[in-house]
Amino acid sequence: MDRTDAPTPERRLGGALEPVIGQVFFSPEAHAAYADLGFQPSAHEANGVALPDGPAYFTSRGSLMGQVRGSVVASAFAVFNPTAVIPSVDYGWSITDAPTICAARDAGALGQLERLLGPTPTGHERVAELLVRATDDLSVEGRPLAAGVAGLPDPDAPLGTIFRRGEILREYRGDNHTAAWIGAGLDAVEISLLTEQYWGLAPRTYARTRAWSDDDFDRAAESLRSRGLVDADGGFTPDGRAFREQIEVDTDAMTAPVMARLGDDLDELIELLTPWGATVRAGKGYLSSGPHDLAG
Repeated sequence: MDRTDAPTPERRLGGALEPVIGQVFFSPEAHAAYADLGFQPSAHEANGVALPDGPAYFTSRGSLMGQVRGSVVASAFAVFNPTAVIPSVDYGWSITDAPTICAARDAGALGQLERLLGPTPTGHERVAELLVRATDDLSVEGRPLAAGVAGLPDPDAPLGTIFRRGEILREYRGDNHTAAWIGAGLDAVEISLLTEQYWGLAPRTYARTRAWSDDDFDRAAESLRSRGLVDADGGFTPDGRAFREQIEVDTDAMTAPVMARLGDDLDELIELLTPWGATVRAGKGYLSSGPHDLAG
């Protein structure tokens, strides 16, 4: 693969959090709750992991920021084609509201965590303590999704604080990453194509799940070639590989406030979270591998 071999501490934290927090997108409990609100149930799976209905995904995750327009959700999510996001969110707000679907989302995430990990997995009190330390009064300017999560109360459930504070960190890094690639002068399709190369994926596969067309890909590929970032076959040039790695370096740098708060306890947090993530994956609560595994 074209990515670096040794993950940084920031990427290790992201990788440890991802299956524990990102499982909300694949939770059967969440899918059922959305169907009760009028969305379609999960109709597809990947290796036994239930995949979300599109409008339910965009509306539920968008609800973290309140009942905002679809264009706002598309802007915050950044890498999805707005032509897919906007009508999905418009439809979502026609059948429910933000507080209702956000509550369903929390309940679904926590339901799956408790089903797979139990209400008090090993080290849960320490994990909660460290995540609260990392997120209490964390400055989230310029980070719309992290700010939305940070404005919500911790759910009143055994793992509620862990899910909420972990989600702040997950979205905080995601917002940082968006800022990094925008600052590097890329658009959504260009970063998607470069990221596939960085992860070692086949071109136009993962990026296609973001609803971009072949015309979009062709335009972006030509732009990247003209900048000397990819070759005629779409593979990295040496400059392109370094350019894409710098985006991750810049993302890491923006995570410095979190790392400073965790200090020498970072490794302990990762060690406690890692077996939880393995259990979630074994229980088909998260994909066998995810973006943070590939990027890290």
